[in-house]
Amino acid sequence: MSTIASIDPATGHSVGEVVTTPVGEIPGIIARSRAAQERWADLSIDERVRVLAGVGPRLLERADELGLLLSREMGKPVGDGVGEVKACSAGWDEECAEIAEAIAPEVREDEKTRSTMYRDPYGVSVAITPWNFPMLMAHWQILPSLIAGNSVVFKPSEETPLIAQAYADALQESLPEDVLIVVHGDGEQGRALVAADGVDLITFTGSRAAGQHILAEASKQLKRVILELGGKDPLLVLTGADIDKAAAFAARNSFRNAGQVCVSTERIYVTEDVAPAFMDAFVAETAELTLGPGTHPDTVIGPMVNRRQRDKVAEQIEGAVAQGAQVAAGGLDAAIPGDNFIAPTILTGVTHEMDVAMEETFGPVAAVVTVADAEEALRLANDTPYGLGGVVFGEQELASRIGRRLCSGMVGINQGIYGASTDGGTPWIGARQSGYGFHHGREGHRQFCQARVVSTPKDA
Repeated sequence: MSTIASIDPATGHSVGEVVTTPVGEIPGIIARSRAAQERWADLSIDERVRVLAGVGPRLLERADELGLLLSREMGKPVGDGVGEVKACSAGWDEECAEIAEAIAPEVREDEKTRSTMYRDPYGVSVAITPWNFPMLMAHWQILPSLIAGNSVVFKPSEETPLIAQAYADALQESLPEDVLIVVHGDGEQGRALVAADGVDLITFTGSRAAGQHILAEASKQLKRVILELGGKDPLLVLTGADIDKAAAFAARNSFRNAGQVCVSTERIYVTEDVAPAFMDAFVAETAELTLGPGTHPDTVIGPMVNRRQRDKVAEQIEGAVAQGAQVAAGGLDAAIPGDNFIAPTILTGVTHEMDVAMEETFGPVAAVVTVADAEEALRLANDTPYGLGGVVFGEQELASRIGRRLCSGMVGINQGIYGASTDGGTPWIGARQSGYGFHHGREGHRQFCQARVVSTPKDA
């Protein structure tokens, strides 16, 4: 029997293990999921919501315990881990109600015809989720899929199987058998699920390369896909920017979760007139960030999830310095507590000939480019195949005009990208090669459904 060990990246110690799902079992798992889905879909949307009603309170009661487990598995500070659990559980009933309202039938009619727009389940959905937000990203993929009436086969990252299993366990306590099935494994299991007959919808959060493979494989049977892929998010700091707010945002968004966030700020374009003041403030903000194990109460920045990820980031830093970039803060020589740590690093003198400016870093590195004006900042910010998020700080009219031209799915003007939370919230959207389909919010919830129009004579 093969197992997957979960390793604490701060200490190298084992946190626990799970049993690997043999690839040969996947066709049978899909068949079980199909049979369960047909019974699950027979329930109304409101009935499915009622079945799920107890899950949120169970998770919330265990928020401290599960937050610690999450921290030990992937390295983020315990407070952030607890916050992630609470983000999934504290507003559970309201979130379920918002999903239900978003996918409820709608009636449209004219003098002769009454048409009802139904949003029906696709059938069997596969959710493949990442390690950086191992509960939240699973939650965003699984909950709307279940409420829509799909069954879910859930393959979490092999880096964080324990917290993912805990989330699934909480759901499985309420769900009928086989409506949610967990498959543990690595890329081999993921590829088998994507290729499997009987899968109707694939949702995935992860790298652009993996997303390209999934899209190509899914196209063979025209399976529906929702892909949230990598990013190389820019921050533009322009004339008239509130320097203190811009610097505080840059430090927080570049380095939180050790830069292992799909919408981390990875590139900063700052105009010459504000560059000296911004850099002074940015370096000062970065110096306040405490590096250490996620379980330590003073830690703000934890380790990278594993040595492979750490080495990839180190390679980008080394390559940039070899090509002429300068280290303004952090760097590989900074004192660090263990093998998987990289200090929050600011690089200046960066050009687009460097990998650190063009390839996703997914680590605590901010690449700073000084530019002549807002138009140069915009041109360089858009010089990428990615397009997840982007932020502009500057005089309001200028920042709004430049921000509207950013090739990103989500744009923040003098704030982060996070949109209004009312009425189900705004969707999480990637442009260009950062996304295919989208999720979250009213529009995102509807992507887990097959739209179906049924028309009848009005006088029938």
